[in-house]
Amino acid sequence: MRRTTHRTTHRTALRTALCAALLAVVSQTSAVLPAAAREAGGGHGDQPCVRTQRPLDGQARRVLDITRKAKADLRLKSVEVKVTLDGREVLTDALGESMTGVPAEPDMHFRAGSVAFAHIGTALLQLVQEHRVSLDDTVERWLPDVPKAHEITLRMLATNTTGLHDYVTDPAFLKELAAHPFRQWTPEQLLSYPYRHSFWYEPGTSWSYSHANYVLLVAALEKITGMPIEEFVEERVTGPLGLRDTRNNFTPDIPQRVLHAFTSERGLYEESTFWNPSWTTAPGAVITTHVCDLARSAEGIGSGELLSPRAYRTLVNPGTVGLGGGTARCPATVCLKQTEAKHFGLGVIVVNGWILQNPSFSGYAAIQAYLPSERLALAVSATKTPTTPEGNMAEVVAERIAAELAPGVPLAIG
Repeated sequence: MRRTTHRTTHRTALRTALCAALLAVVSQTSAVLPAAAREAGGGHGDQPCVRTQRPLDGQARRVLDITRKAKADLRLKSVEVKVTLDGREVLTDALGESMTGVPAEPDMHFRAGSVAFAHIGTALLQLVQEHRVSLDDTVERWLPDVPKAHEITLRMLATNTTGLHDYVTDPAFLKELAAHPFRQWTPEQLLSYPYRHSFWYEPGTSWSYSHANYVLLVAALEKITGMPIEEFVEERVTGPLGLRDTRNNFTPDIPQRVLHAFTSERGLYEESTFWNPSWTTAPGAVITTHVCDLARSAEGIGSGELLSPRAYRTLVNPGTVGLGGGTARCPATVCLKQTEAKHFGLGVIVVNGWILQNPSFSGYAAIQAYLPSERLALAVSATKTPTTPEGNMAEVVAERIAAELAPGVPLAIG
């Protein structure tokens, strides 16, 4: 969310929320399973997250030059980047400053927002492949008080097809968030906003992005597994992938070292590093990471390393294609059309075969993206100056890098 006046608060937050939902392009060949990627497997071990050793080879120099130019063009305060190709490091680097006079470093931690949804989606699919649940189980068994619980399924929560409104675009919520950025939110408080509205559509009949879906999915998974969501995801995803610096935070604190964030969304350029992120999703799924873990996350999730071939196909195309589109009740800006070219997966976004997530809030912006056909992983984090354009500028940096390394498969998110 980026705004300079109260009027632009709603408009920009809407754009941010929809961007987080941005759909994707999956060709029919994008579901071909990258078995070789799964065979490579494993985490990135105990290797430190540091700049690539100099001198750089030609490919690394080109990526660094692209990143430097993007930082200047977009007037960014910092850019952190990690690129791997076929499991081999191409470049790890950090440009700019965390704070005035404090250089950005690759191992600095930042908020990763919706990256947690990719992890949760993969963990859910593991339960499905173990026959512990079905994606088409309705949630009244675990969440009997949810409106239409007898119609809403786990699949609908994970794919944003319930019809629930998104509290992040609710003007009343936005007003409260802007006035009190340090407020600690509970799931009940967050869900009170979508519950004030009628459903956009009957569950399962269309598509619209709503943070409420993942607040509810976390609650359901905790009931199903009998485990706190942070333990479940660590056991199933972040642990097996070796994401040792990716963790939940129950408070606004961020593990050292910290990449600081700044934003102009409340009318003046101010530090937003420790604004309370509890509103972004359910407790236990509010994560921080660094750019090396983010690249490994991109590879592990995007390759389906932790999933069976069947579950991986569901990850990238869980039945959303054909849903969405404006109606009398739901505008086309909310019920975005899901097509074979552009659609939301199960906790991930798929763009031209790229499998990604793209968090952006409170001055932080990032993207993890993986192209299975090339075994190419990109991770970018970016922070802003007072003149940085609106939008997720980490996406723009990643798009430019992708154009160099995979010119035939554009990472065209917008």
